Amino acid sequence: MTGVGLAEELLLLGYDDKSGKATGSRIGLDLGMAAAVLVDLALAGRVAFSDGSIVATDATPTGDPVADAVLARIAADTPHTPASWVQRLRHGLRDKILGGLCERGVVSDVDETELGYIHIHRYPVLDPSVEAEIRGRLADALTGERVPDERTAALAAVMAAIRVQPNLGLSGPAAEDAEKRLAEIARGAGFTDGGGLEESTIRPSVALVIAALSRAISTALGSRA
Repeated sequence: MTGVGLAEELLLLGYDDKSGKATGSRIGLDLGMAAAVLVDLALAGRVAFSDGSIVATDATPTGDPVADAVLARIAADTPHTPASWVQRLRHGLRDKILGGLCERGVVSDVDETELGYIHIHRYPVLDPSVEAEIRGRLADALTGERVPDERTAALAAVMAAIRVQPNLGLSGPAAEDAEKRLAEIARGAGFTDGGGLEESTIRPSVALVIAALSRAISTALGSRA
């Protein structure tokens, strides 16, 4: 694994570039990032969904500190369900992801802590090229006829699971079409809601992980409003 992880991509999309604040549901984003780390490990051939649990299939480190810490936990622990893992992993994950992005100069940590105990931090973007690349891939997938690559399809599937509205500078019919396309990509990526093997843009082993995590997130978030 190299470059920006799926959890980092999801976080960048979930924060306002200028204000450096989260723009949507905090728990939704935290669950999504936990799932994204697991999906990244599945993409790297390190974990799989088997007998109702997420299990390690290869404990070899990937080179990503956050993902490797999660992989080590999974390899050392007894099997747990996808629902259990996303809940176990989401606590403290946001700070780790933000810390990594700060170290790499992608975002800045603006400390606005007051009175020594009211901790307020913002994370405005320093290097817009990283998020621009992510949004470009999504825009191609959501508004064009190009079939998304495996990684972009996986990102779209996680976004759909946490009920993120595509924020690509679109409005009106274009925004509505993008939202529908997000759901279509998710179905194809996760074998859910009628999706099938012959239609999938993602390897079966990865798609099974995405489908299981999507169900777990849906249960955690409850019914749609």
